[in-house]
Amino acid sequence: MPDDNEPLDYAELHARALRLAGKAVAQVSLDDLDEPTPCSDWDLRALLNHMVSGNFWVRPLVAGRTITDVGDEFDGDLVGSEPISVYENSASDAADAFFAMGAMKAPCAVSYGPISGEEYCAHRTVDIVLHGWDVSQVVGAEYIVPADMIDAVRQIIEPSMESLRVTGIFGNEIGVPEDADEQTKLLAWFGRKATK
Repeated sequence: MPDDNEPLDYAELHARALRLAGKAVAQVSLDDLDEPTPCSDWDLRALLNHMVSGNFWVRPLVAGRTITDVGDEFDGDLVGSEPISVYENSASDAADAFFAMGAMKAPCAVSYGPISGEEYCAHRTVDIVLHGWDVSQVVGAEYIVPADMIDAVRQIIEPSMESLRVTGIFGNEIGVPEDADEQTKLLAWFGRKATK
């Protein structure tokens, strides 16, 4: 469990989350792209486009560009017929952007208000961990979130979970047995339940 007295290295945590999700993405085939996902509004292609565009948004926002500046640069179908390589390129770009000097303190003009690069990185990490699991459910890939990452995700989201749940970003918590493993409990907290 993260030490409350020792701040998390969000850039490193984010990079690890990208690699974890990347293992699931690496098992995607073109035949999978039309398959439904745990995100009911998205098939796998739409989910991967969300992940990839989210990754590509990091560099411009950390560099001080606004949403208006970027415009529709990352709209549309980014994954095309190369979902694995496009994800890998986007993940590498996002990781490098957050590792850049000054990135953690940079003001980032995200859609929900200006926040620090560190907070943006933390939120991106949660998004990646969850959507990597979503991908794994489609392709039947093993997906094991390390214990310290589970603790970090809870630490990041817990202060704002109820307000986020009201917006519909996360589903209602699902009941699980008390002896369920920590990953199952985390997913249930976000309204997710394994199907495979």
